[in-house]
Order: sequence, then C-alpha cells, then structure tokens
Amino acid sequence: MPIALISVTDKTGLVDFATALAAAGWELLSTGGTASALRGAGLAVREVSDETGLAEMLDGRVKTLHPAIHGGILARRDDPAHMAQIGAAAYRPIDLVVVNLYAFAAAAATPGVARDDVVERIDIGGPALLRSAAKNFAAVTVVVDPADYPRVLRALAAGGDAALRRDLAAKVFEHTASYDAAIASWFAAQHADAFPGQLTLAFQRRQTLRYGENPDQRAAFYVESPTAGLGSLTQIGGKELSFNNLLDLEGALTAIDAFTGETACAIVKHTTPCGLATGASALDAYRKALACDPVSAFGSVIAFTVSVDVETADAVSSLFVECIVAPAFSEAALESLVRKKNLRVLVGTAPWPAGARDYKRVRGGLLVQDRPSPPIPDTTWRVVTKRQPTDAEWRELRFAWRAVASVKSNAIVLSRDEATIGIGAGQMSRVDATFVAVHKARDAGHETAGAALGSDAFFPFRDGVDQAAEAGVRAVIQPGGSVRDADVIEAADAHDMTMVITGRRTFRH
Repeated sequence: MPIALISVTDKTGLVDFATALAAAGWELLSTGGTASALRGAGLAVREVSDETGLAEMLDGRVKTLHPAIHGGILARRDDPAHMAQIGAAAYRPIDLVVVNLYAFAAAAATPGVARDDVVERIDIGGPALLRSAAKNFAAVTVVVDPADYPRVLRALAAGGDAALRRDLAAKVFEHTASYDAAIASWFAAQHADAFPGQLTLAFQRRQTLRYGENPDQRAAFYVESPTAGLGSLTQIGGKELSFNNLLDLEGALTAIDAFTGETACAIVKHTTPCGLATGASALDAYRKALACDPVSAFGSVIAFTVSVDVETADAVSSLFVECIVAPAFSEAALESLVRKKNLRVLVGTAPWPAGARDYKRVRGGLLVQDRPSPPIPDTTWRVVTKRQPTDAEWRELRFAWRAVASVKSNAIVLSRDEATIGIGAGQMSRVDATFVAVHKARDAGHETAGAALGSDAFFPFRDGVDQAAEAGVRAVIQPGGSVRDADVIEAADAHDMTMVITGRRTFRH
C-alpha cells in the first residue's frame, strides 16, 4: 500500500482529495489538526508519531523531523543501497507528500500580533518535508497548492507523471523561497536599519502578458500580495491588460492618491497625467480633467476616487479610452461601459501592500527606496514673497502642489479652479517645462492669466518665474532650496506674484 503524508494548514479540498486517495488504496499518514479533520470525515489515518515511534515534542515544534519520515521520502528508489538502508531501519517509502505551511505572512501583517506569536508561525517541519520531497521528485509527488489536487489525482490514476512531478517540485521551491523571503523581510523590519545586507524579494506571477513595452519583448505581471496593489483590482469587460496598461494604471492611481476623500479624476497617458481635477461630482471632475488636454486623452487610462455613475460612464464612453478604474460603478454605468468591447473596466482602490517599498531596476542591480508620502499641505510651508496668497490662491496652490507630484520630472503644472490647465512634463530644464505648460494651456484654449503654478523641484534660475509671469501666473508653489532662491523670490516680488516654499521635493523620474 503506497503512503501519502498529509499535513496542511489550508484544508481547502482536503477531505475530497484524501477520500479519493484512500479509495485508490493509499495509506494516509498525518499529524495534529489534519489527522483530526480526516478522521472526522470517516477516513482511517495513521499518526506520524506511530510511524516514528516518538511523540510530538516541544509543543509541536518537533513532530516530522525524524529519519523515519525523511528517510522514507529521500531514499532513491533506483539505488539498492538506499532501499536497503531504509529497509534495515524498518522505514517505509513515502511516495506522496501533501504539505502547506503555517500562515506566517498573514500573522506578520496582522496589526497587534505579538512578536512571539509571529515567531511561532515560522514553519520548520513543513519546509523540510517539502524540500525533501521536491528534491526526490524522480520518485515522490509533492503538493503544496490545493489547486493541484485534481491533476495529481488524474496523474496517480494513470500510473504517475514524471513531468508533473518535476513541475510540482519547481513550484515547491518557489513557494519555500517566497516563505523564507517573507520571514527575512519581517526580521529586517524589526531593526532600525530598514535596508538589510541581503535583500530577498518574493512576488507571485499574476499573469503572463501578451508582450512587454514592445511586441518583441516577453513579459509577465507579478504581485507582492493578491489582496493589494494592481493585482487586487477586479476587471470587468475589455481585453486582457497589457504591460503598458498596467504602467499607466499605476500612473493614474498615483495621480489620485493625494486626493483621497475628495472627488477627483486623473487622465493619464504614458504614465503621466494629461489632465487632473477635483469636482463637485465624478462627471464634473472628469470634464475639468479632460479640458486640460483633450487631444492627449485619446487612448488614455482614467482613474476616479469615487464611484462612477451612468452620466460619467456615458461621457467617458464617447472617448477612446484604454482603461477606467474606480472604487465602484453603478449597475447602469457598467452596462454603458462594457458595450465598448476594448475598454478595460477595473473596480477597486489598489492600496499599497503594508510596508511596501519602491523598486527600480538598473543594469546589474536594484534601487530601493521608501515610497513617497502623499504631498498634502504642511504646516512648514512658508510664504516667501511680499504678497500673501488670497484664500482662493491658497486653495489653488494646495491643488497644484498635489497635482505636480504625479507628473514626470522636470514637472510644471498650471491650474485654475482646482484643475490642471497646462502640464509640462519630463523636460530637461525647468524653464522648458514652464514653456510647455503655458503652451499646452493656450493650445487648449485656457486663459493663463491668474493661474497658479506648481513645480516639483526648485527653480535653479529666475527665468522660469519670469516666463510664468509673462503668461499671467499670479501664484507659485515650489520646494525651494536653490542657491539662487533669493533671485527667484526677487523675480516673484518684481512681478507682484505670491510664492510658497514647501521645503520638499516631489521628483517622479
């Protein structure tokens, strides 16, 4: 009778799987809660302690770490010496190992869980069993994911499948590597040095993509957590998300991050906004955002901070849009949007995973940094000009500061009525970014006189302020910190502008 060792934390599908094994003539070997669950289903189960001749010890910390178990798993079936050794020790071969691990990551992410309780969720015996079985995949079938139960049963009924055993072994090593990475990350977070000497990351493949940025590049989408980030969004209708769609979705969600609790809309093209606005309703915010640059909005990704109603959906449907994302959609809105066969509709807020950092790939390495905190108004802001902002200008400056943080640097935004009217993005000089913002505003028919300006970094020279003044800009918000700040402030005073210094740069490279 072949032996199956089953010890699982996730008991999804367990009884049906074990019942099928028993019906096929397998002896079930198990521990603790798994054994109880199987007996409760009327199945005959042999305890691991009966196989080893030793009771569990150390509050269950040691139960499967024994040669009777690992010898039975690791013995090479094609090596007579191996088989003779386990035979002499009265150990039996174990041909199927079904194990999944203590839920360490969930415990570590749960607020208020004591450190000692998190440590107790570090599985020792489980990874050892999995690694032993995976190493001996030539003879042993190893299962770490309940989703694999059906194909394992089919393969066993057919007499075994060497290719499947190899694939399942690979899945095990991916799983244990991810598990160890979560533990290493947790330990690193317990110390003042947030950046450990060795960085271990684990991401799960969410989907294989049709191609990358260009059709000749292979690509896939991996997630840190299936319950956070872009992977947590629910897609309703439309084609499969592409590599570039996902990049633009990140840009759109980044643009509205600073407007949580308000009604806002961001329209993004090539990862940077071509329109961003707040409004009295989703439709109002959308129309204001679209008015910034309706030409560039063609083929864009649109994000909302609030639920989308049918009026807004109808307005969006009149434009060619790649994706639209919002926390919710009315039933009528969904009916309107899904009529556009190519429009990808995504529902959710895509929060960042707890403690997540920002990673940027460079040749031969990885740059790691804290995620930027939202660019919200701060008590450290200073008015540095003779003229103080009016109440209306303060509102506009607060909006412009939050808006410019999501624009690729060098970045300048012009705003009016809490909506962007001109955006200068990704320029090599700040004066060029100012020129582009003014040009885009005028090209779209916006009046620049009286507008507010937000800059993501300091003005190295006064020329950017002079250019803004020529366009009629009356209020400026910028980080400051240039050796020529005095010249820049002098220029603002000469033009009777008001200028606020935030003391914080918001580059988005």
